[in-house]
Amino acid sequence: MSDIEYDFRSDTVTRPTTAMRQAMGAAPVGDDVYGEDPTVNRLEHDVAKRLGKEAGLFCASGTQSNLIGLMIHCGRGDEFIAGQMAHLYRWEAGGASVLGSIHPQPIANQADGTLALEDIAGAIKPIDTHHAITRLLALENTIGGQILPASYVDAACRLARENGLSLHLDGARLFNAAVASAVSVAELARDFDTVSICLSKGLGAPVGSVLAGSRDMIEKGRRIRKLLGGGMRQAGIVAAAGLYALHNNVERLALDHENAELLATGLTRLPGVRVTLPDTNIVFVDLDGHDAAQVRNGFLSHGIGVGTATGNRLRLVTHLDIDRQGVAAALSAAQALFG
Repeated sequence: MSDIEYDFRSDTVTRPTTAMRQAMGAAPVGDDVYGEDPTVNRLEHDVAKRLGKEAGLFCASGTQSNLIGLMIHCGRGDEFIAGQMAHLYRWEAGGASVLGSIHPQPIANQADGTLALEDIAGAIKPIDTHHAITRLLALENTIGGQILPASYVDAACRLARENGLSLHLDGARLFNAAVASAVSVAELARDFDTVSICLSKGLGAPVGSVLAGSRDMIEKGRRIRKLLGGGMRQAGIVAAAGLYALHNNVERLALDHENAELLATGLTRLPGVRVTLPDTNIVFVDLDGHDAAQVRNGFLSHGIGVGTATGNRLRLVTHLDIDRQGVAAALSAAQALFG
């Protein structure tokens, strides 16, 4: 959208830097379907090692890597449990049902993004010919920019294991959670069988996600990726962007979190809005007496792109293409709209 000078719609809108483009141009490549692309192999190994897993699988998108994760754990007619607001349930076009023949069992997310343990327990089906077989619990961290509490993750994973369930983590923004909480991604991923990491959100790569897990699971996932049309050839060109992001853009996520806090703090001073202070890089603004679509268009008239969430709510996301000047511009536009 050429009218946007500062784009807060999502952290997916980032553009590769000159240094990232140079890394892409210099990347050695091969045929990844044959397992011969050295840059893809290095990326998969790097992500798996960081997450404390045995192997990784480079995927075209987070939607694809999540779907592969679900299909690794669940067969035709099996069931997975996830939150109503989980990306892999709400925002991935129903792929688990359409392409995986997997039955979703959504349950309500709590205000902090968690799923109540009693709700999880209540959703697990008894073994009975009338029911789908519950195979998997899927969690998301961060979810809506919120970090799942470590004690909660421990309890939820323990509950799942006690009931014979596997565990998948949609960790699209797991590096944001790690930087904000000063906990390693390996620790955050420890209890999960499979973990999906997105390279094209806060890390700033133009495309791609990596699914990590045991060697056997990832080998199964490689076949599923081929089935889904996700086998890429000289993919090292884009894998190089992911490698660059991992080695250069992780620590700087703290700047995005600082900018989100600065933005949220400024917005709280304005009338007619209620602001949720962010854990990481996502700011939600609930509007009182304003129409979200009209307000979004108002921001756009000032060159500021913002997103709308459910209900009368705006979402503003900070990222590596948003600096302090961008935050100031957004606050100036908000002052004109609400002040």
